[in-house]
Amino acid sequence: MADSFGPMRGAGVDHGSDDAAVGMGPDADAGPTREEPIRVLVVDDHALFRRGLEIVLAAEEDIQVVGEAGDGAEAVEKAADLLPDIVLMDVRMPKRGGIEACTSIKEVAPSAKIIMLTISDEEADLYDAIKAGATGYLLKEISTDEVATAIRAVADGQSQISPSMASKLLTEFKSMIQRTDERRLVPAPRLTDRELEVLKLVATGMNNRDIAKELFISENTVKNHVRNILEKLQLHSRMEAVVYAMREKILEIR
Repeated sequence: MADSFGPMRGAGVDHGSDDAAVGMGPDADAGPTREEPIRVLVVDDHALFRRGLEIVLAAEEDIQVVGEAGDGAEAVEKAADLLPDIVLMDVRMPKRGGIEACTSIKEVAPSAKIIMLTISDEEADLYDAIKAGATGYLLKEISTDEVATAIRAVADGQSQISPSMASKLLTEFKSMIQRTDERRLVPAPRLTDRELEVLKLVATGMNNRDIAKELFISENTVKNHVRNILEKLQLHSRMEAVVYAMREKILEIR
């Protein structure tokens, strides 16, 4: 089953290759010796892919696949019942996607660490996954023999991101910092009390529908507030608005 995901050498912390996935956090060799295997929940809407992962991981003495799920809704239920150490989950699935499920899994199984294993190289999916609580974001180009390495690294406290995605993330944050620095000499635009309320809820990960329910206003009104916030701050995305507001101390998230 080796290399069944594709030719790319990936998720290790450092294998002497430019293709090695980016690891952030404590050194992998410094991780504690595990007396119990790492318990993994595999979530993907393709049964054959799930089976392939199970076969690959079954060969690892320190990793145990404790369950599987075919969509995000089922993943939340299984996570609540099984309380896995690691959830290995696709981003785009029917019924409920992986990013939406990520937030719920963190609520029902707070100790679980989530690794997105996906074909999606969309920047928006990467940002949303991180905001939702994912600890890793790996593309399915990764070779199968590196999946276990990524699982161990995340279990030991690291974050794992495929190199191409890490590059996009760093580029975006550099751009955000540059835009923020360019505006430092200009007083921060004043947001209304309602816009601050909306921004705070956006920062918690709420979508427009949930914000509308929370504030007892229409979803269309929420959209207008978000648009006004972005225009006032001269930003392009909800993520940028939250980071900018925190940096400028317009908003403090606890």
